[in-house]
Amino acid sequence: MTTSDPRSPAPRTGFTPRQARRLRIAAASVLLVALAVVLVLRLASRTSVLVVGVYGLAMILCGVVIELSRNGRTRLGTWLLATGLLAALAADWLLLP
Repeated sequence: MTTSDPRSPAPRTGFTPRQARRLRIAAASVLLVALAVVLVLRLASRTSVLVVGVYGLAMILCGVVIELSRNGRTRLGTWLLATGLLAALAADWLLLP
């Protein structure tokens, strides 16, 4: 029977800060490429300044999230990425013809 030392720290769960930064950078990079592909496909079917505006702003937001993650602001980057993606999808669904 083994007893644990009460002074020893509890085992750590979850990602380390470096892993979290790399994960957010990878996610934002993948979304950036996906938004670029969707932008090209949308522009092929119809040309609209609104399409370029919505997807352009979403791509800029992905770049901001990458930079925030590089500087250690992963939680803020995660919230911005999630809300920005939802806003871009809502704008695509509601505003774009």
